[in-house]
Amino acid sequence: MKAIILAGGQGTRFWPLSSEDKPKQFLNLISNDSMLQETYQRFRDWMPAGKVFVVTTEKYLPLVVKQLPELQDCQIILEPDQRDTAPCIALTAMHFLNQKDDEVLVMAPSDQYIGNSQVFHKALTLAETVAEQNNSIVTLGIQPTGPETGYGYIKANKKTPFSLSAYQVEEFIEKPDLKKAEELISDENVFWNSGIFVWKPSTIAYNFSKHQPELWKIINDNLTKLQEVYSLLPKVSIDYAILEKAENVFTVPVNFEWDDIGSWTSLGRIHSSDHNYNYLIGDVMSALSKNCIVYSERKTLLIGVEDLIVASTDEGILVCHKSKEQTIKKLLNKENIPKNNFNDK
Repeated sequence: MKAIILAGGQGTRFWPLSSEDKPKQFLNLISNDSMLQETYQRFRDWMPAGKVFVVTTEKYLPLVVKQLPELQDCQIILEPDQRDTAPCIALTAMHFLNQKDDEVLVMAPSDQYIGNSQVFHKALTLAETVAEQNNSIVTLGIQPTGPETGYGYIKANKKTPFSLSAYQVEEFIEKPDLKKAEELISDENVFWNSGIFVWKPSTIAYNFSKHQPELWKIINDNLTKLQEVYSLLPKVSIDYAILEKAENVFTVPVNFEWDDIGSWTSLGRIHSSDHNYNYLIGDVMSALSKNCIVYSERKTLLIGVEDLIVASTDEGILVCHKSKEQTIKKLLNKENIPKNNFNDK
C-alpha cells in the first residue's frame, strides 16, 4: 500500500488565517507541526518513507519541500492547476499506471485530525484487502458524534459484523441541513464520509473510463502538455464524479477521534475552551461572552456576544455567526447568497 496525501486545496473556509499563498494544510492549527506534517507523520508511524507521496499544485511546491524535506522529487506529484479532487485523483492514478505500478493507494486529505493512529492503520489494512478485489473502492466511515452540516454522509448496508468487515455503500448523502443531519445520525447504518479512499490505480482508471471518459481522455492524451489543457478540465469532486456512480463501493466503519479541520468551529472541537466555552487565540480579552472562537493578531476585546467567529490577520477580518460558517467559502467565491433571509442556510 502507498499513501497519497492530497495537499493542493486553498482552505477558504479558514479565511483569513488560511490564504491563497499559504492555505490551511501548511499552518500549525493543532500542534507545533503543520497539518501536512501531522498527516505525513501519521503514515510514517507504520509505513516506509518511500511509500508516502504528496500531490500538490506547482504553486505550493516550495511549501511542501520546505515542510517535508525528506521527500524525494519522485514522491511529489504536481498538478498544473487546482481543479478539485477528481482531476487530481485521475492524474495520480495515471502517474502510477504509466510506471506499471498497480499497488493499492490510500488517498487522504492533508488537513484532518485523527486521534488514534493504530486504529487508523488497522482500518486501512482491512480496506486494502477489500480494495484488492473486483475493482472495489473503499472509504472509511466515521461514527457520527453529532448532527454536523459540514460533512457528507454514507449510508451502509450492514450484513457482516461491525468491527471485522466492510459494508456495501447504499448511498452517498451531500452535506445536509440541520434537520436532515439529525435524522441521519439516528440511523445506525449512517456514517460521516471521511474523504479517505482506498483503491488501486487500475480501479480508478476503470471508473474514470466508465463514468468520466472525457476527463480521463484529456489527461491521458495530453500527459506531455498538461500545462496547456489542465485548466480546461472541469472543477469536480471525486464524490460527484465517481463515488456516487460507481459499483463495488464499500465502507469500513471506524470509531476514533476524528475531525475534518475544514473550518473555524473545528478548532473549538479539538482544543479546550475556557469556562464560558470561548476558544481564544492571541491577545484577546473576553467579558460577558460565551461560545465564541477568536483568532487575532492584534489586541482584541470581546464583550457581550455569543456564538461568533472572529478572526483578524493581515489578510483581513472575519466576523461570522457560527451557524453561518459554511457561507464563508461561498462569499469568497462570489456566489449568490440571500441577503434578506437571516435563517437561510
